[in-house]
Amino acid sequence: MAPATHRSRPAGPTGAGGLPDDRQLAGLDDSHLVPVAGGGALHPAAAAAFAALCVEARAAGFDLAVASAWRGYARQLAIWNGKLAGERSLHDDRGRPLALRELAPREQLAAVLRFSALPGTSRHHWGTDLDIYDASALPAGQKPALTPAEVAPGGVFDPLHSWLDERMAAGGSHGFYRPYAVDRGGVAPERWHLSYAPLARHLAPRLTVSLLVRAWDEGGEPAGLPLLLNDLPALLARYVAVPGDWAPL
Repeated sequence: MAPATHRSRPAGPTGAGGLPDDRQLAGLDDSHLVPVAGGGALHPAAAAAFAALCVEARAAGFDLAVASAWRGYARQLAIWNGKLAGERSLHDDRGRPLALRELAPREQLAAVLRFSALPGTSRHHWGTDLDIYDASALPAGQKPALTPAEVAPGGVFDPLHSWLDERMAAGGSHGFYRPYAVDRGGVAPERWHLSYAPLARHLAPRLTVSLLVRAWDEGGEPAGLPLLLNDLPALLARYVAVPGDWAPL
């Protein structure tokens, strides 16, 4: 598999609000996105819904801010390869450091997949998902760490997420829900991760083995490729697929 340069193209039907195509689904093309206030980019429909949610959050006393929105394939590849090369830190569910070289190859993959998506599979590629926080709850100049402690009961962002819980339960979240609200043995829970379900629920089933292999061929192969190819269906089922009842739509 040979690395390929990013190829963007003029916005077509997807940029006008349709579903992303296969390259956009894999994070190889961002021409379907629009800027979001405060930084980052989203699909136009998700951006409009998020803007409406921000207005209501502000009225409730929260400054809903974006920590991360769209993330391209190249960025995800750098994160993935950096972790498997030992250049980026790894930790367990309690935040304790893990020594990469003390883990067996499959354990290394599991340790990375617990907190970082395989390139081409990140929901952040789609333009439907984003990580959020309450900027008004932080001292000026301080950035969120996006840790479980911040969003746990009593944490600095718990009031925002409790408000969001109520909005979601009442069907008033403008389509945003949490795909990683609970621990299903794959991706660690991420209370800060929101997904625009009206689009995302149509995109998830399209993320197949064949689409992913094509993305790797174009965008550059991830570290651990032989083992990934051998275990790919099981890895997609455990770390990528989200049960159909994750959003009440």
